[in-house]
Amino acid sequence: MTERKVKAPEKVSEDALAEPVRGGDRRALARAITLVESTRAADRERAERLLSVLLPAAGKAIRIGISGAPGAGKSTFIEAFGAHLTATGHKVAVLAVDPSSRRSGGSILGDKTRMEHLARDPMAFIRPSPAGTTLGGVARRTREAMLLVEAAGFDVVLVETVGVGQSEVAVADMVDLFVLLVSPGGGDDLQGIKRGVMELADLVLVTKADGDLAKAASRAASDYHAALHLMRPKYTGLAPEVMKVSSTEGAGIEAAWAAMLQFHGTLAKSGQLKRLRQDQARRWFQTEVQAVLSDEIARDPAVAAKASAIEAEVVAGRTLPHAAARLLIKTFRHA
Repeated sequence: MTERKVKAPEKVSEDALAEPVRGGDRRALARAITLVESTRAADRERAERLLSVLLPAAGKAIRIGISGAPGAGKSTFIEAFGAHLTATGHKVAVLAVDPSSRRSGGSILGDKTRMEHLARDPMAFIRPSPAGTTLGGVARRTREAMLLVEAAGFDVVLVETVGVGQSEVAVADMVDLFVLLVSPGGGDDLQGIKRGVMELADLVLVTKADGDLAKAASRAASDYHAALHLMRPKYTGLAPEVMKVSSTEGAGIEAAWAAMLQFHGTLAKSGQLKRLRQDQARRWFQTEVQAVLSDEIARDPAVAAKASAIEAEVVAGRTLPHAAARLLIKTFRHA
């Protein structure tokens, strides 16, 4: 897998960086995230030491994933939603994963431009990261960035994703609740959303519920409500809700936040939130085992050459992928 190049972080010791991060220093936080995003082996070791120091201060935020098809109004909603949260005293971190250029790996949209007002809010922190080729439009180090912003005192973390699809399970696998934004259309709203994404949703928000689209939004909300009732809920006794919002007018934003708080509180009281995070940590570990193994194979010149030869056999149709994978692991073990 090709990962984007990251600018070399400033050479600051982990202990010297950890203290200002815990104190909420935004420049230190930005440097820390740059460090964990680096693909250099030396930087990875430093990043792991920094995260180990900061880990006890993390884990106290409400983690919310926000997804939706292009045009659903994700950035507009996040800006209005974030402004509401900061106005009520919350510190909000937005980890927004941008579509990436396949040539350079750089971000295309630039969330600080799309969320101009929130980007200037002293109670908010926005960090755009190119998605690269990572499954689900989530940067590989998004989980680590989440730990850093939590250690810096941000109590609400929003993870915005590129779009919708079956791979959005990658997002749901790192947050406490998953919010799906949908826009009202001409009666074909459900056609644009896959069942797998609907099953992930804890809250569906029909956006643009104002002006000429107000009636269409009401119809769409009814359709999604009916569709959700045909699906098995993720949690026993806790069915997902469907609500309408207007980001431009601010309508429904407060009610949506109240619904999120109630949902999160119910999960916490029932013990399901603790189990959810434990399961996520277990899957994160398993994912990292695979990623680290791939990195180690690529780092060894002899094994990497053998991997290329084995891959060529698979591409040519002479070897089954599973058999080739076992052969590669055997080669790596005896390298």
